[in-house]
Amino acid sequence: MEDDKKILEDKGFNLQGQVVFENYSGPDWTNKTMDILLQKARIMCSDEVELYFAGVDVTSVHLYNPRIELEALHTILSFLDKALCSGYHTINGILHTLRELSIKLIQELGDKIRLETIIVTNYSCDKERYLLQWGKSKGVRSKLQVAYVEGAGRGAIATEDLKVGDIALEIPVSAIISEELVHESDMFPILEKIDGISLETMMLLWSMKEKHNPDSKFKLYFDALPEVFNTGLSFGVNAIMALDGTLLLEETVQAKEHLRTQYDELFPALCNDHPGIFPTELYTWDQFLWACELWYSNGMKVMFTDGKLQTCLVPIAGFLNHSLCPHILHYGKVDSATNSLRFPLSRPCNAGEQCYLSYGKFSSSHLVTFYGFLPQGENPYDVMPLDIDATITDCSKDCCPLSSWTNHMVRGTWFSKNPGIFHYGLPPPLLYHFRRAQSPMLQANTHENLETELEILEALRSTFEDMLETLGETDLDDRSTSWDVKLAMEFKDQQRRIVSSIVTSCYYGCKLLEDELLKK
Repeated sequence: MEDDKKILEDKGFNLQGQVVFENYSGPDWTNKTMDILLQKARIMCSDEVELYFAGVDVTSVHLYNPRIELEALHTILSFLDKALCSGYHTINGILHTLRELSIKLIQELGDKIRLETIIVTNYSCDKERYLLQWGKSKGVRSKLQVAYVEGAGRGAIATEDLKVGDIALEIPVSAIISEELVHESDMFPILEKIDGISLETMMLLWSMKEKHNPDSKFKLYFDALPEVFNTGLSFGVNAIMALDGTLLLEETVQAKEHLRTQYDELFPALCNDHPGIFPTELYTWDQFLWACELWYSNGMKVMFTDGKLQTCLVPIAGFLNHSLCPHILHYGKVDSATNSLRFPLSRPCNAGEQCYLSYGKFSSSHLVTFYGFLPQGENPYDVMPLDIDATITDCSKDCCPLSSWTNHMVRGTWFSKNPGIFHYGLPPPLLYHFRRAQSPMLQANTHENLETELEILEALRSTFEDMLETLGETDLDDRSTSWDVKLAMEFKDQQRRIVSSIVTSCYYGCKLLEDELLKK
């Protein structure tokens, strides 16, 4: 990413990945060196969202995104492991010392963010156990077992203490549901003639039929799948109406309409033209929606040894739940030596603890729509895009890095560690945009600029107060007990909390400015 390179240059870091160890005999050398490595690694691991909200203070990213801190530490660990394998014998001791410190910092981070695992014992896991036994017979290696976890449903539990680098799960390619299966099926010659149909859609249609095949190689996998997925794609009218005032309302309606259009383009035509291959009873709208939810919530991008990237269903791996700072960060590439998909740990997981995977850097709206849950903890990717004219700028990217942003957004101001004057916990590029619109002067503690700041904050506060009013209040007594309305209202509460934090930050920012103006 170009922004990463620019920031690395500004901070004086070497862009070729070279690290020079100096004065390694001095006091506290190890910690000082690790601090330097972490500063660089945090920048390298930062995505667009974090770069936007960090502004020019990127090296403090670790203060509010533990996932990026974990990625940074893991990047350093990988670098040190490669260096140790490269034969730098003269500095082996230094590298080992830094490696031990990296492991220690990863352990400490894991201890801070560890979630309590409470097993629910009154649920049967027979189908899941049968699937694990099937997997073992197919060459799956696992250090996980399946249990029902309070607040999460089915989850993968570590059967032993797992350390960084341990393989929690290893699945041979032969046990993965991939495009090869639809190519071998009797429906492929028919589907390949349909103009514009994707392989993902073909796989979806294949799975709708394979689910009911008593002789399927993957019968135990399909048997272990839930009868309903309860994602936002299955929201009823009441749940959709409960989203009024949020962007998720429009997103959900559009997603459902898209799927309905896709279904109508295929059926009943396929059933009428090829009833033997596409039986009507297997290709109803409800069955189609179930299959869509299956692939959205369980599909994994897998890079095979031939370099081809496919969306696949990976039996057993689907039991791994999502976390904002998971144990397993990097997966999805088939190991050429073993011809298997491996899931290595990026941070330790104790025996009896739920082992988490990362589904991706997703907002809660995405997770609700396609996975059917809100993540535990504060999600740094819960951002609200702002529809504003971001073309106002009169300085180059080089001299004014904050002017390079053309898309603006906000998130909960509790993520910011700088609520002071000229910051207010709000994103620096957003404030910069409004300052440039008001005046060519950069921030300075002059009477004129303080008044300009006050105007900006009052305008922002008014905008978000209107947004808060649009979101309305939640009447707890009237909440439906249905899962979809409950999930919709929980999401709306979260959106209200984000907007409320911005209003509060603007209010306190105005107070700071008013107090400062009184001193002038």
